[in-house]
Amino acid sequence: MAMRSLMPWGRDESRVPMPAQERQGGPFVSLQREIDRLFDDFMQAWDPRSPTGSTWPSVEVAETDTALSVTAELPGLTEKDVTLSVDNGVLCICGERRQETADKTSGYSERRYGRFERRLALPSGIKEDQATARFQNGILTVTLPKGAEAPQGHRIPINAETQH
Repeated sequence: MAMRSLMPWGRDESRVPMPAQERQGGPFVSLQREIDRLFDDFMQAWDPRSPTGSTWPSVEVAETDTALSVTAELPGLTEKDVTLSVDNGVLCICGERRQETADKTSGYSERRYGRFERRLALPSGIKEDQATARFQNGILTVTLPKGAEAPQGHRIPINAETQH
């Protein structure tokens, strides 16, 4: 008995090789990929690492003795697409990336469009009313001068009462 006769695959040696499209599943595989992509796009709303999630845009924070500097990468945007606000010790970088309206053939795209918002808690002692911002080549730099430190918290001793 030949071992080849026991194998469930490769018995029909006269079979014609399948075209690449059929080997890849044809229209059903492309449909499955499209459904997977739609599901992934939907689920990214809860992924904190997602570009559409709360950690986009990426930021760098640097601190000196006199100021706090926040730099955000916003490629493809202009200063008109972004708004900044500082309120109650929170810096908010908000904006919207609009989709180009040029007529294109439909195809695959990984670009993200829509509204975004990134909030950063600031340390105490920031002079919010003196904040400045600069936008150049897709890089937003916000400078927040430091002022007098706010009073720090302190421990409150607890006095024990003795029962009689």
